[in-house]
Order: sequence, then C-alpha cells, then structure tokens
Amino acid sequence: MNGPSIQKPEIEFTDNIRDRNRYGRLWVYIFRFSTIIGIIALATLLFNIINQSSGYVVYEAKGDPAALTLDGVPIEEQTKDQLMRVLSSHLSKGAYSKLDRTKPFAERSRNDVYDLVVERIVKYEVVDSWLLWDSLTRKDEITAAVEEEYPEALLRFDVWINSDFLRRPQSSNPVIAGVRTAVLGSLWTIGITILFAFPLGVMAAIYLTEYAGDSWANRIIQTNINNLAGVPSIIYGILGLAIFVRALEPLTSGTLFGVTDPTSANGRTILSAGLTLGLLVLPLIIINAQEAIRAVPNSLRHAGYGLGATKWQTVWSHVLPNAIPGILTGTILAISRAIGETAPLVVIGASTVIYFDPEGPFSKFTTLPIQIYQWTSRPQDEFRFLAAAAILVLLALLLTLNAVAVLLRNRYSRRY
Repeated sequence: MNGPSIQKPEIEFTDNIRDRNRYGRLWVYIFRFSTIIGIIALATLLFNIINQSSGYVVYEAKGDPAALTLDGVPIEEQTKDQLMRVLSSHLSKGAYSKLDRTKPFAERSRNDVYDLVVERIVKYEVVDSWLLWDSLTRKDEITAAVEEEYPEALLRFDVWINSDFLRRPQSSNPVIAGVRTAVLGSLWTIGITILFAFPLGVMAAIYLTEYAGDSWANRIIQTNINNLAGVPSIIYGILGLAIFVRALEPLTSGTLFGVTDPTSANGRTILSAGLTLGLLVLPLIIINAQEAIRAVPNSLRHAGYGLGATKWQTVWSHVLPNAIPGILTGTILAISRAIGETAPLVVIGASTVIYFDPEGPFSKFTTLPIQIYQWTSRPQDEFRFLAAAAILVLLALLLTLNAVAVLLRNRYSRRY
C-alpha cells in the first residue's frame, strides 16, 4: 500500500521535469529560428544593396575624347590650366563666362574642371549596365554582347561608390553625379540636432528624475513625453513647418542676423531641419536619460549627502558621471533615427535636387535620405545604382557616428 503512494509523486515530478525541459528546448529552437531569419533578412538586404553598387557599365561619348588631347596629353592626365584651355576652346564665350560667374575657376579644383570637360564636351552617357552578380557570372556573355551591339562604346567595370562619388555634387547625369552636397547637408543637420536636443534632453531628465516631485502636473508631463516618443515623424515635420519655417522665419532664415542666403530666405534652411529633428528625438533622449539616471544606485547619492554635498553637487559629481554610458547609448539610438528621417524634412522643404554645398546653418539643403529617395524615383537603372552607393555611404556615416558615441561611452564609463 505504501509503495505505490510513494512512487506516484516521484513519477509526477519526473514527468513535470521532462515537460519543462521539452518546452525549454522548444523555445530554444524558436529563438534560434528567429535569429536565423533575422540574419538571412539582413544578409539579403546587404546583398541587394552591394549587388547594385558595382558592375559592368557601357559608356558612349558624344564627343571624341581623343580629339581633346592637348600637347600630346590626354584629358585624363591634363593639368587644371590645360583643362581650362580645352573648355575655353570648345565652349562659347558666354557659356564659359557663365561657368566662371557661377563659381570662379580660381576656386575650382582640377577635378571640378575635369568634371566640367566630361559633362560639357565629352558628354559620356550610360547606354547599358549590369548588376554585380551578373557581371561576375556572365562576364564573357556581356563582353560579346557589347562588342556586337556597341562596337564604339567603352565597357568598364565600375564601383559606383568611390572617391569621385564622394567629392562630386548632385547632377542630372549619372556619370558625374555624387553625394558631396547631401553628405554635408546631413552632417550640418545632425550637428544642429545634437547641439539642440542632447543638452536640453539631459537637463529635462535630470529635473524630472532628481528634482520633480510626484505631483499630478509632473505625472502629466511624464505621460506626454512617453506619448510624444511614439508620434509619427511627419507630425513633427508639420510642427517644424509651423514654428521654425513660418513663425520663426527671421531667425531660421538668418534675416535677424543679417546673413540671409538669397536661395533660402523663406526659412527652409538647415537650421529649421536640425531643430525639427531635435524635437523629434528629444522625447527619446529624455526617456533614455531618465532610465540611465534611475539606474545609478542610491548609495552613491547618500554618500554624497553624507559628506555634506548639496543636491546639485551630488548630481553633478556622482549621478551624471555614472549615468553617462546609458545616456550616450540612448543618444545613439535617437540620432540613428534622426539621420535616416525623410518625411519631416520633405515637409520643411528639403531640396531633392541641389547643386551647391551648404555654407552655414542658413543655407538651402538636402540630405542623404532625401537624395536616395530622389534617385530611386528616377526611371534609369543608373540612378538606382547611385542610390545603392548612397545607402552604403549613409550606413558608413551612421556607423561612424555610433562608433564615436560608443568610444565616448566607454571612455567615461564607471563601474560600481
């Protein structure tokens, strides 16, 4: 009688352990499967981008480059003065003078003048192109097809992302188009965003965490901050349009300081874009900074008070230094969102086509996401290749900013 009654709990216990282990293994398989799916999706995305960023390209020139040889030197090896002589001899006086008025040749680099020769005289055009995978797997087939269909054309394996792509401004000709203007616009915009949102967000987090009491007003403020973190970005664009572009136009256009850019006298400037993105990421920075401050042990605060430090001295000397790693991590996430935003900048008035570099916070602007959007909407395959190259530049810029933030976080990290 006692034997079976004693064994029954043991059997139930063993069955329970077996079931729990089975469920544990099931969840492990689910987690592994989800991780593998994520890796496959990421690999597919990167392959698709890289596949479009290089490959064979067929060029045809309306002008004969060999006819532009000067003193026995081909245009690829000519100096700036020689290239200017080529321009002056093949362009009308009016066209040459217009180029000089747009930007004096004395201020142009040798590469800039060479681009003008290619654009205005040689006039290379892309007549056909292939993706990287096709270029690697069908090389002989492509070469034979080009020799048959384009006997006078130039077949070249091009990597669309290169030094020329980074230094050239936007152009309607994909052969000489680049992202210099968009990169500078993104850097200016993100710089203003950080300068505006980071100190304001950290100060707001310090007040709400260390000074504000548990009153109904503070609870309402905290609830609204949490809600603002999930507001669609285009709503911030509308807010920026109403406040920074229209209401504060004298400030954002530079009129208040007497430095108005004639091309952007309506407030649609880099400053407006940076402040709008600052509002966009401000709730994220506040929330993440609050969590980092709350994570600091109260024992550090009590130690400061015990030594006679004031509230602010304790916050400045004990709380903030230990919260900096978490604050910078939150800032990384916020800036990562801001640098890829397009909708609010479109509402504010970012240019989809712009040929000159921004010279200050009151300049007209474009950014890399805007440039990528504009190129992907073009019907020519070459512009989609340029868009893929610009995506790689955007990823590199984002990873660089994140790396700097991580280094700063590790530099000022304290263990306790």
